[in-house]
Amino acid sequence: MSIRDWPATERPREKLLEQGAPALSDAELLAIFLRTGVAGQSAVDLARHLLNDFGSLRALLEADRASFSRRLGLGPAKFALLQAVLEMSRRHLAERLRRDPALESPQAVRDYLKARLRHEPHEIFGCLFLDAKHRVLAFEALFHGTIDGASVYPRQVVKRALAHNAAALILTHNHPSGVAEPSQADCSLTLRLKEALALVDVRVLDHFIVGDGEPLSMAEHGWL
Repeated sequence: MSIRDWPATERPREKLLEQGAPALSDAELLAIFLRTGVAGQSAVDLARHLLNDFGSLRALLEADRASFSRRLGLGPAKFALLQAVLEMSRRHLAERLRRDPALESPQAVRDYLKARLRHEPHEIFGCLFLDAKHRVLAFEALFHGTIDGASVYPRQVVKRALAHNAAALILTHNHPSGVAEPSQADCSLTLRLKEALALVDVRVLDHFIVGDGEPLSMAEHGWL
C-alpha cells in the first residue's frame, strides 16, 4: 500500500506537522528525507531497511559517500542533500551557542561539540575562543591525529587565542573509541595548556572530551 493510501494521522509528513518531529520514529524521519520509496517498498519500508542495513540512524548519517551511495534508494544526490542538512544543523547550533555566554548555556556547548566532533574517525583537538563575557568568538580545530603532549603545541594554542583577542577558552577533543574518559596524557596536556595560557592572561574554563554519549567536562569532575 502506498503511503498516500495510509490514514492521514499515520503518514510521516502529516504526523510531523500535527504532532511535531519528536513524535516520529527514526524510520519515519528518514522516510521524509527520502521522499519516495522504490519498487515494492514505500519510503517508510525503505527507511526501515536502510536503518537495519546501517545498524542505526547515526551510522547512516555518518557514512562516507561511497558507503552511503551504494545503498538501494540512495546515491550522490541524496548524499549531497544529507551533508547540506547536517551542515545547516551545525550552523544552527553555532548560532545558538553565540546567543548566550558559554557558562550560562552548558548544554548548548555540549550539543555543538557533539555535532562538530562525535562523527570524526580520527582524534581532533580544538578550542572555543571566548570574549571577556564568555561569549563565543570562534571555534577552531587546531590539531589532528593522536592527541598527546607531542602533537598539541601550547605555542600554537596561545597564538590563536591572541589572534582572536580571547579572554578565555574551552578546550575540546574527541575519542573515536566512544569512551569519553580522560587519559593521563589528556590531564597532563590540559595542565600544560592552562599554565601556558595563564602567561598571556587567557583562562581555560573547561576541557570537554567528546565520545558516544554526552561530552565529559573535566572542570565538572575537578580535573582542571
